[in-house]
Amino acid sequence: MAEAQGEARRIGELIRRARVLQGRSQKDVAAALGYHQSKVSRLESGRGTEDVRMLREIAQVLGIPPQQLGLSAASDAHPSDLETEDMHRRSFLAAGIAALAAPSPSAVGHHELIRVLLPGTSPEATGEPLGIEQLRERTRAVRRLFCTCDYTELERTLPGLIADLRQTGGGSADPAEASALLATAYQTSVSLMLKRADQGNAWLAAGRAMAEAERSGDPIALAASVRVHAHVLVRERHTAQAVNMVRHTADQLTGSYDQRSPRYLAAMGLLLLRGATAASRNGDRATTQDFLTEAKEVARYVAFDRPDAWANFSPTNVALHEVSAAVSFGDAGIALQAARPLMRRHIPVPERRAALWLETARAYSQQGRLADGYQALRIAESCAAQDIRRPAVRELVADMAARDRRRALPELHRFSRQLGVPA
Repeated sequence: MAEAQGEARRIGELIRRARVLQGRSQKDVAAALGYHQSKVSRLESGRGTEDVRMLREIAQVLGIPPQQLGLSAASDAHPSDLETEDMHRRSFLAAGIAALAAPSPSAVGHHELIRVLLPGTSPEATGEPLGIEQLRERTRAVRRLFCTCDYTELERTLPGLIADLRQTGGGSADPAEASALLATAYQTSVSLMLKRADQGNAWLAAGRAMAEAERSGDPIALAASVRVHAHVLVRERHTAQAVNMVRHTADQLTGSYDQRSPRYLAAMGLLLLRGATAASRNGDRATTQDFLTEAKEVARYVAFDRPDAWANFSPTNVALHEVSAAVSFGDAGIALQAARPLMRRHIPVPERRAALWLETARAYSQQGRLADGYQALRIAESCAAQDIRRPAVRELVADMAARDRRRALPELHRFSRQLGVPA
């Protein structure tokens, strides 16, 4: 079993490396194949590699010799099978050729962001070295873009910021702060990559974030880097490892909350909430409750609940994670009960408002209340239109539409088609 998993990871990494070296996004490759981006993401993470036909198709698109993916050479396959596969492949390529010939601004931004994350690259700075205060404000600006769910602009802005921070780092009067700001830029890149379901490149950004945080010597930057690293682990279903990582780091930072700075407490609180998410995905109710209880204690001393804050941590965010944990455990009724007071509360951060309604939609879906779930999705869309179009939400919409077999909710099916994921 372990040997098979190792081989699957090897194949996934080989596919990811071939794609990155060609400067292509998962979305581009998926378009060429005629699949959803999540299919490519699953392959790169070492899942779904038992699908021989898809492996042959992706080998063709990326120019990978089939033998490297554990496949027989094309000449060894049955002629009729090859003919059928070639027909499918031509159709897939024809469907995606327009998108590949003229990449969208978002795709260009994604390519540039990946380029500055790759080891050994030296991205071009946008101009003369900037002062630390200017870089600090630009770092705050990219955090605002994430909190307001303007992912297209964020993807366009991050590469230049990272390049300027890397240019300034060594010559700065405060190299430690420059490294901490660069760590924040990389952390934001991780969060963006995960919104895009690009776990492979999220790993790259997480490694960069951790290195810069350690270079800065700033415990706040380190806590934030551990948090996003744990987020990637959770997405890759390594939930136990994520829990252990968060617990180990949190144990070194806890205590004397009334004597800590607000930024320190916010980083600590967000780390604990990531631990709660990891534990709930791991099915561990006791540990989830421990993390949430500790986070509530931290929230007594600090509340950052603004889109322009360095970190978005508050009692409201703790309550949102309680809703999310209940959904993870399949406790839809408890989740909805916990969500109702939040629906009446002003939540100034669009990303968090959208998160509330998305978790509410998931809870309704668990109860089979598809009409209520659809209404929650539309409210989430009104909060953050770009957030509703990320792969994880599109999969939720497609699943809900597929379960409406009698098509009693035509508006749900229209919404699904608008997102490009008809059931």
